[in-house]
Amino acid sequence: MRRIDLVADGMLAADTSATGFPSVDRWLGGGVRAGDLVVLGGDVGSGKSALALAMALRMAEGGTKVAFLTGEMSVERVMERALAIEGRVKVDDLRRGKLDDLQRAAVGAAAVRLRDRSPRFEVLPLGSAAEMGETLRGLGAQVVMLDSLQSLAAGARAQDEELAAAVRALKAEAVAQDVCVLATAHLPAWAPRPDARPVLDDLGALGAVKQSADVVLALYREEMYAPGSGAEGATELLVRKNRNGTTGYVDLYFYKQWLRFEDMLDPDR
Repeated sequence: MRRIDLVADGMLAADTSATGFPSVDRWLGGGVRAGDLVVLGGDVGSGKSALALAMALRMAEGGTKVAFLTGEMSVERVMERALAIEGRVKVDDLRRGKLDDLQRAAVGAAAVRLRDRSPRFEVLPLGSAAEMGETLRGLGAQVVMLDSLQSLAAGARAQDEELAAAVRALKAEAVAQDVCVLATAHLPAWAPRPDARPVLDDLGALGAVKQSADVVLALYREEMYAPGSGAEGATELLVRKNRNGTTGYVDLYFYKQWLRFEDMLDPDR
């Protein structure tokens, strides 16, 4: 009852971490919760890694201890992306050093902010589902992000079984260690159809995501399926499963050149 009263007075519950995207947090009762497994799914190129990284950056800025484990790129490349997102510059321009004075100042300011409050970036050991408990314990984080779930499946022959086992292991460790685990995921079971919005069954893994995850979010960008439709940048973040609340969607905008997502109702924080 004390916790409920604190929340009623406008404070965030101790087990809840705001994602930094106000519209998303409203759907999730203030943010992601300790003990929960959150899966962020989407088609190839939809921006799953960019959105997960954006959430990690905003959480860290808000004082949450966040670890970002990357199985799809090096730590240095993740940090490049972080600077591009926060500095609003193209990653290619960063790599080539082609920044004008204003861009250089913006990136420098972003670097200072990240130096003081940054997620902990680590490489995700491939095929490490069985060792995830030890990995999570060593991070000391409130929220752990994994990019991606598929990186935990080492064998191609039995990937569905491995992914299902990984999902169950992640949920068990989230509960045991009282942390929130957020994993990005591809859509191995997605097939072309009139409505291309991802659904729970698209995540495959023998239905383990649909069954074990507490929250399932899915990215949908219309421009990927209807080029030239005038929907460039418009993004729906679909809440496909919410064990503790309702489902629906949030309108985001994706600045592809910066790999940056903005909340349409609360832009330019």
